Amino acid sequence: MSVGSAAASGTTAARRGAAGAPPRDPRAGLLAIDKPAGLTSHAVVARVARHLRIARAGHLGTLDPGATGLLLVATGAATRCVPVWQGGDKTYEATLRFGVVTTTQDLEGEVIERSDHVPDERAVREATPAFVGEIQQLPPMVSAIRVGGERLHALARRGLDVERPTRTIHVRRWDWLGFDGAAARFRVVCSSGTYVRTLAHDLGAVLGAGAALESLRRLRSEPFGLERAMPLAEIEAAPAAEVWTRAGSTIEEALAHLPALVLDARAEAELGYGGRPERPAAACAGIPVGAGPRSVVFRSADACVLALGELRADGASPGTLLACPHVVFPWAVREGKSA
Repeated sequence: MSVGSAAASGTTAARRGAAGAPPRDPRAGLLAIDKPAGLTSHAVVARVARHLRIARAGHLGTLDPGATGLLLVATGAATRCVPVWQGGDKTYEATLRFGVVTTTQDLEGEVIERSDHVPDERAVREATPAFVGEIQQLPPMVSAIRVGGERLHALARRGLDVERPTRTIHVRRWDWLGFDGAAARFRVVCSSGTYVRTLAHDLGAVLGAGAALESLRRLRSEPFGLERAMPLAEIEAAPAAEVWTRAGSTIEEALAHLPALVLDARAEAELGYGGRPERPAAACAGIPVGAGPRSVVFRSADACVLALGELRADGASPGTLLACPHVVFPWAVREGKSA
């Protein structure tokens, strides 16, 4: 069900709210946007929020201004779930150009080296496996990583090149799609936090030709893809209800990939009053225990998302687990004293 359809149908999930709490916000969820080139991710979020009159919104994973493709935007109370969605693998299609090295590792930067050497397809394919699997990557200076309290891209704008630690990334797949002179197209599936421009730069260095990223398009940010994404221009031209219907996912949909524990009315009330309901271990089969503060979704009997949290063993009561909420959504919070 989309955000728009939930709002239109008047379902329980769209209107419920605990005693003294605001009603369930039907606009709490995710929007899938097909970002155009030439805008920062922040600018895209600001324009969408303004058009849809959303007070709280934030994107999940930055795309550089020159990049296009999937930009996921959390809205309303769903902004409190952002860490849940940020860690998934990413799929990109990109083009690199051999024979050039730039300050930014893409063609937007200042050229610092040129070469007439263009490696042949066989050499490129033979060099690629070294960049597949778990590898160490040195983040580019034009990145949002903080060093000494400052973003690297801010330091780079001042002409600084500072020492920064490498990070472990995982490239699941690297497939070549075509070769055309000095340009080569590829698709890569990689862990969150991977810099595709750096993959291109490092491959060019290994081949002795130099390389810079020419274009980049994000196809997937697991478990979400471009299938329901709307181009920004279409979003700004469409009525809000149409945008929610075409590009929106309710918070219930967007959290469907996490294990869920359904609470009965008594446990739901206890959670709403700030408690940690006890649940029989037998009723929690298949749900991880102690997996982290946002590892389990706590839902009501009618499937409304109440909170994110984790299950923990109850040391005082063998065979019993505690439902420990970390993020309780406004419509689940109860005021006053518990019964």
